Amino acid sequence: MNIQEYFARISYNESHKDADLQTLTVIFQHHIQAIPFENLSMHCGETIKLDLQSTYNKIVRQKRGGWCLESNHLLFWALQELGYDICILGGNSYEPAERTYTAEINHILLKVVIKGNSYIVDAGFGGAYQAWEPLMLISGKDQPQIPGIFRFMEDNGTWYFEKVKRKHYIPEQSVPFTDTPELGNIRKIYTFTLEPRHINDFQELNTYLQVSPDNILRKKSICSLQTTEGLYALVGWTFTEMKYNYMEDMDLVQVTTLTDEEVEKTLKDKFNIVLENKLVP
Repeated sequence: MNIQEYFARISYNESHKDADLQTLTVIFQHHIQAIPFENLSMHCGETIKLDLQSTYNKIVRQKRGGWCLESNHLLFWALQELGYDICILGGNSYEPAERTYTAEINHILLKVVIKGNSYIVDAGFGGAYQAWEPLMLISGKDQPQIPGIFRFMEDNGTWYFEKVKRKHYIPEQSVPFTDTPELGNIRKIYTFTLEPRHINDFQELNTYLQVSPDNILRKKSICSLQTTEGLYALVGWTFTEMKYNYMEDMDLVQVTTLTDEEVEKTLKDKFNIVLENKLVP
């Protein structure tokens, strides 16, 4: 495993001699714009192994993406190689349908300490809830980024991560505004504590997510990638293109339903993914 090969994969060719916030931010942005959040392995008969060599081969050499366990594990390795003070944390994601957080840890995120300040770095959430820059670990402070306003709230050692939603403009529809939130509408994302974890703590989860029929990753084939303006997302046969802040406090959302042939073409054209096995969306 070679850091230069990882840099080539994410098209990063700047200096990395300083393990500072600026370098971290730029590497992070290259990572999320090159490596899709995807669970396609589960939908084309491949097993996802949770060890660094397998993850490295899949994402760096086979030019695939991965879900949080893979993408953040790879980023953890790269940042550690570069000398960052970094550790793995475990999160419980919010399930909007249930209106509650999962009882078990089902997400992995990273904490980086730079000059005494802690930052949360998470390249593995995907979609519209993916931050574009490291977030300072501070309670109750709005942290505006291009995707929206993110914030952490801390209560008795538990941290809550959330985002303020924007309105959506969907041009094809006769009713221009859907999902129009009230001002200050909050989307809860996940909770976490600062207890350091090891990647092996997630082995059981990695297996469980691949076999449990009732989790969303088994129900839906998902591939999303951050772009310079917004994001691409392919869920099943539905391709969504989002441009952030297309109009004031409003994101442009364009949705297309694809055929099986178009799914394969879209994976190649938009996500730079060519699968070895047949995908069943």
